[in-house]
Amino acid sequence: MNTHADNKLQRAVQIEADPRWSRVLARDASADGEFWYSVRSTGVYCRPSCAARPARPENVEFHSSQDAARVAGFRPCKRCKPEQPSLQQQYGALVTVACRELANAQSLPPLDALAARAGLSAFHFHRVFKSVTGLTPRQYAQAHRADRIRTQLGRGGKITNAIFDAGYNSNSRFYEKSAEVLGMKPAQYRRGGAQQDIRFAIGQCTLGAVLVASTARGVCAILLGDDPDTLARDLQDRFGQANLIGGDAGFESMVAAVIGLVESPKHSLDLPLDVRGTAFQQRVWQALREIPPGTTASYTDVAHRIGQPTAVRAVAQACGANRIAVAIPCHRVVRNDGALSGYRWGVERKRELLEREGRA
Repeated sequence: MNTHADNKLQRAVQIEADPRWSRVLARDASADGEFWYSVRSTGVYCRPSCAARPARPENVEFHSSQDAARVAGFRPCKRCKPEQPSLQQQYGALVTVACRELANAQSLPPLDALAARAGLSAFHFHRVFKSVTGLTPRQYAQAHRADRIRTQLGRGGKITNAIFDAGYNSNSRFYEKSAEVLGMKPAQYRRGGAQQDIRFAIGQCTLGAVLVASTARGVCAILLGDDPDTLARDLQDRFGQANLIGGDAGFESMVAAVIGLVESPKHSLDLPLDVRGTAFQQRVWQALREIPPGTTASYTDVAHRIGQPTAVRAVAQACGANRIAVAIPCHRVVRNDGALSGYRWGVERKRELLEREGRA
C-alpha cells in the first residue's frame, strides 16, 4: 500500500473541499487580506488573487495571516508581493482621497481633474472608483449632496438656503428630485416629517412581533422583533413629527398579508413598496428580490450580479440598511462558506426563514 500517495490524495481532497480553494482558483481579489496560501513545492506564500499558475492542491496550505505563513517557513511570492499593499488597497487609498474631495465639494469636480489627481486616465479612474464604491463619482457626489440637504433641513433652516448650501444650482432642479431624495416635500422633512401620514400596525407571528408601516407610495417598513414597543419607537425615531396613524380595517389586511409572507416566505408580497436609498443600495435590494425562494447567494455573488465584483463590503452594508424585512429578502444572503452572517432582526430568525423557504 502506497501510504505516501494516499496521504497526497487525502490532502488534495481536503484542500479542494475548502471554500478558500475555489477563491484561489478564481483569483478572487475580494479575498485578499482574508487569508493567504502557501505552496510547498516553491516555498512561497501568496495572496488569493495571485496570477501565478494554480499549484497542485496537495502542495497548498492556508494561513490566517502573513506572520503564520512566515513562521511556517514560507517567503513572499515575488509575483503578487503579498507583503506590499495589494492593487485593490492602492486603488482604495486613491478612491478614499477622491471621495473626501467629492464629499466636501460644492459642485461636482470634472472627472478629468479627479482622475489626474489620482494619476489615472479618466476611463480607468471611473472604472476603479465604481469597482471600489459601487457608485460612479457622480452618483457618489449626489448621495453626499442628498445627505447635506437632509442635514440642513433637519436643523430647521430656510429651504432655499439648504438647497444652495447642498450644491444644487437651482430650486427647480432640487424639487424635481425631492421625492426621490427625501421621500416627501422639503418643508415636511424640515419639520421631521410633519404632516406626512404614515399608517402602521403591529401584529404577531411565529417569529415574534411584526410592524408594518406604509406611506401613500407603499410599504416603507417591515420590522421584526420581540418587543412591539421597541418596534414602534424605531418607527417613531425615524420621523418623530410625522402623523403616525393606526391602521384601519383595510390596513389590517395589509398586515395580514405581510404576516402571511413571514409565515411562508417562499411566496411573494403583491404590495407596492416605498423603497428609499442610494443608487447603489437600490441596485443591491433589487438583486436580492431576484434571488429565488429556497436558495441563497453570498455577498460576493450579489456583488457580481450587480456588476461590482469588488464591492462585497458595500453589498453587506446595503443589506444591513434594508428596513423592509422578507419582502426585500436580505435573509437569503450568506457568507461565502455558506454560514449565516449577521441579520438585522436576528440570526435565528434568518435561519428559520431559510428553513421555511426550503420546505416542500
